Amino acid sequence: MDRQSGILLHISSLPSNYGIGTLGREAYAFADFLHEAGQKYWQLLPLGPTSYGDSPYQSFSTFAGNPYFIDLDLLAEEGLLDRPALEAADWGGDPRYVDYGKIYDSRFQVLRTAFRNGFPGDREAVAAFAKENLWLEDYALYMAVKKHFGMKSWLEWPDEDIRLRKCGALRRYREELREDIEFFSYLQYLFFKQWNALREYIHSLGIKIIGDLPIYVAMDSADVWSAPEFFQLGEGNVPTEVSGVPPDYFSADGQLWGNPLYDYDRMKKDGFGWWIRRVEGASKLFDVIRIDHFRGLESYWAVPYGETTAKNGRWRKGPGMDLVGTLTRWFPELEIIAEDLGFLTPEVRKLLADSGLPGMKVLEFAFDAREPSNYLPHTYDRHCVCYVGTHDNETVMQWREQADREDVYMARRYLGLNDAEGFNWGMIRGGMSSLADTFVVQMQDCLGLGAEGRMNVPGKPGGNWQWRLLPGEATPALARKLKYYAKIYGR
Repeated sequence: MDRQSGILLHISSLPSNYGIGTLGREAYAFADFLHEAGQKYWQLLPLGPTSYGDSPYQSFSTFAGNPYFIDLDLLAEEGLLDRPALEAADWGGDPRYVDYGKIYDSRFQVLRTAFRNGFPGDREAVAAFAKENLWLEDYALYMAVKKHFGMKSWLEWPDEDIRLRKCGALRRYREELREDIEFFSYLQYLFFKQWNALREYIHSLGIKIIGDLPIYVAMDSADVWSAPEFFQLGEGNVPTEVSGVPPDYFSADGQLWGNPLYDYDRMKKDGFGWWIRRVEGASKLFDVIRIDHFRGLESYWAVPYGETTAKNGRWRKGPGMDLVGTLTRWFPELEIIAEDLGFLTPEVRKLLADSGLPGMKVLEFAFDAREPSNYLPHTYDRHCVCYVGTHDNETVMQWREQADREDVYMARRYLGLNDAEGFNWGMIRGGMSSLADTFVVQMQDCLGLGAEGRMNVPGKPGGNWQWRLLPGEATPALARKLKYYAKIYGR
């Protein structure tokens, strides 16, 4: 990766009149802001359809796009929606935060209208889209059956035959639920139509898109339902062990994520075809892929299914270079970032070195006054990506208030932080001036927001993924300031 910088802001965090950010006018405006600010990367979180808890890391599909991000104004311009009806719907009353409950209640009603108005004329285009995206058939059927059974997880579907994908049941539900299958297929056609237009515009400005690839997929997903042979599932396709991380300094119980674990032996026999298809799908969305929880490819924490905490898990060996090498050979032109945060053993460090992928450095982790840290900028080599903080961390101003006083004092001394420049801008300067080829900062940290700007608190069951940029906050003055820092530090 070249010496460049960028901003982390998820699509959901863009302003809009309809409760959540979309792929419409404000996305194009933010791309313009990045260009004016001299930034070369726009980093996003996963773009898949979200489920209970609203996390983009727990999606119904690793391939599909989130229908919430389909821009309604663009649909109105195409004559698929009536603008007064859009304005009459309840999208939530706070422009700073997404109200997912109201979005869920309103969005699909509106999109159903767009489907009725648009699908008859777009039928052939949707069929062509389906031929180019072979995952769509299983995804649309999965969502239609899920809707039929009250949005329950497929593990709880009362019809065992469709739950286990018996051929007769697949044929029967494809016929009975034809309209809903067409509806969910049409939503993906609309999403990718809008996404491809936006991505082309972003590229025209010389900007690349970084996107996250979660290491695991959700249990409640078309991915597991349609290919159970690639997961550690027992009788009735119920998981035997699930994902998490062990207890540590931050959590006595660890973190129980609950995703099904991969059957890597079975995947290896298949040449890791499932992963190749997954990364190929991600490459249709992003120019640079950040593999989340990269350390789990060396060894992963496996928790017996049914446990209520992650304490009683065990370490199990991952696929290592067998998988990583397959992906880097298969996609030689694709840029990949390894999210190598967490408990790093010598084996994990060796995997990163053998892979040749750039790892991550987080400035909020750098200033531990008690012991040396390899997140301090003077320890970097060029081949890494530096962040002030990620979507899982406090905003930098929140970190200033909540971190150990000695750690904050060390940051002030190390970076020469001062009130005239501003604490957040001094931290941004620290990352911009580092040797790291790539530097990324959250938009919230550019704005100097505190706890009110935090995107996610790991382990917190609700209230995450809600923060939004307000109209007018991405100002020309802010763009000029970012461009100044990027220019003087050669980015």
